[in-house]
Amino acid sequence: MQARSQLLPLLRSPLVGELLAWFYLHPDDACSVTDLARRFNTSQSTVSREADRLAASGLIQEVRRGNLRLLQVNLDSPLARPLTELMTLTYGPASVLGDLLDDVDGIAEAYVYGSWAARYAGEAGPFPRDIDVLVVGDADEDDLFDAARQAEQRLGREVNIQRVSAKAWRDSTDDPFLAAVRSRPRFSIELKGDQA
Repeated sequence: MQARSQLLPLLRSPLVGELLAWFYLHPDDACSVTDLARRFNTSQSTVSREADRLAASGLIQEVRRGNLRLLQVNLDSPLARPLTELMTLTYGPASVLGDLLDDVDGIAEAYVYGSWAARYAGEAGPFPRDIDVLVVGDADEDDLFDAARQAEQRLGREVNIQRVSAKAWRDSTDDPFLAAVRSRPRFSIELKGDQA
């Protein structure tokens, strides 16, 4: 079982935060329970149960395409605007960074580390003021800088991206920075395909 996130402790679980962030930060997309379960690495029954709760409360809605049940944000809810802002501030980095880094070539892996990852992992502490990202691969520094600025605009706070080669990430044992990133909580950013 996943630790209770400290990003928005009033939520039942981190999965609820991830689902709400995905729906509210992708308002034009509809997704199946199967796709959501794969995206969040959990069972279809768990996603279906949480989706049923969110739909019953009017936060998301079902869209039927033949026999396929798709889920989508309910933008007609009076909570849509404030929830979008809240999800952007709390669980937004996982969703926003995945979208933006998908467009950058040369990324083998990417992680959020630092205070945001610690709060996500359940460590108590102040709300994160910035987002620290480690990119593994040979992505162009200018492309990473552009992705960081776009992320800052969408998330409303500073985004710092550090790049390290795949060899250094895999083999380096004497780099204090990499040792610190490895030893502390980190959140793996889901990328759609192998980009390296």
